[in-house]
Amino acid sequence: MTPQTAGPQIVHRRSRESTKDWRFVDRVAYFTAWAIGLGLCGVAFVIVGFMSIKGVQYLGLDLLVKSPTPPAQAEAGVKGGVLDPMLGTLLLTAIGTLIAVPLGVGAAVWIVEYGRPSWLARAVETGIEIVAGTPSIVLGIFGLLLFSNSLFGFTSLVAEGGSVLGRSFINAGVMMSFIAMPLIFTSTREALLQVPAQVREASYALGKTKWTTIRRVLIPSVRPGILTGSALGAGRIAGDTAIVVILLGATMKLDPVGDVPALSLLKGTGSTLTSYVYNFSPAGEGNSPDMAYAAAFVLLLAVLGLNFAIDIFARRLKKDS
Repeated sequence: MTPQTAGPQIVHRRSRESTKDWRFVDRVAYFTAWAIGLGLCGVAFVIVGFMSIKGVQYLGLDLLVKSPTPPAQAEAGVKGGVLDPMLGTLLLTAIGTLIAVPLGVGAAVWIVEYGRPSWLARAVETGIEIVAGTPSIVLGIFGLLLFSNSLFGFTSLVAEGGSVLGRSFINAGVMMSFIAMPLIFTSTREALLQVPAQVREASYALGKTKWTTIRRVLIPSVRPGILTGSALGAGRIAGDTAIVVILLGATMKLDPVGDVPALSLLKGTGSTLTSYVYNFSPAGEGNSPDMAYAAAFVLLLAVLGLNFAIDIFARRLKKDS
């Protein structure tokens, strides 16, 4: 046997490559990518900074605990709050996300782990891509045509003549789920594709079925990806206006329908922070930019807080896994 050499071993580390050794085209592409990245960061910083400066000026405790007043009264000096739009935003985001998560995760699991028949899998992926690229106002109009049918009269307000108006938190939440679902699907699918095949083989070697492997091994391992997609989808829902105006009515205050407390709220109409900002901006019915800035700042804080909370939780899940 060859005796092993004693003493410290010298590890040769590769020196850091300098961009001076690159071709000119590569250097241009590299610095262009850096410039684009820094430019996007700068745009985001300017938007957050501008809205923070404008929003803080008009933000107060009364704004958060009072119901809104109509734009005409607000323009005349009768100030209200954003309590109802905040509650409407939370309710609509919760409904849309709760519907979109099982749809997106289920579709991703089926595509990655089964994908048979192949033609159906390709059709499902194409359909999700089409939904992702469809403007929200088109989804809103389609939802209005769908839910105005008498078959869906139990989900919204029915007029005295028997016509179904098709506007409610339930209907708006269902159509909002189509905005969030592609993001959840994509994030979950990419996370599943990154799980090594050895993990699945080890589970099968222990006698676990495919469904048990998916439920007990794969789904827990991709929870950070599911949370990331859910946060992105919830942000899209909270920031949409077209579906709110078409399927929710965009009334300033919550307007329950019926006598059952929870169900009446879901079947009723209302507003969100996005519709409130539009109505009180110079482009809407009123001309109260101070109220619009304050509501936009509250919405910005809510979306940023949601993303930061989900990011922290996802990081903890990665450390624990």
